[in-house]
Amino acid sequence: MIESLDQEKCIACGTCVEICPMDALRLDEEAGYSVIRYPGDCQTCYNCELECPVSAIRVAPFRKERIQAW
Repeated sequence: MIESLDQEKCIACGTCVEICPMDALRLDEEAGYSVIRYPGDCQTCYNCELECPVSAIRVAPFRKERIQAW
């Protein structure tokens, strides 16, 4: 789960939004930073944290709830 997104560090490049396979993040162009729009959809893949050019995202190492398999 995405633990935090530092809006002061975020440069609104959109990398996290593009790389997220679950579409959990959105770019707020008016505010000038990304936001965690759907935190429950995060699959803890770490793509956003690893690809953020300014290290503005922190992903928690464990999910709080179990993911239901289909």
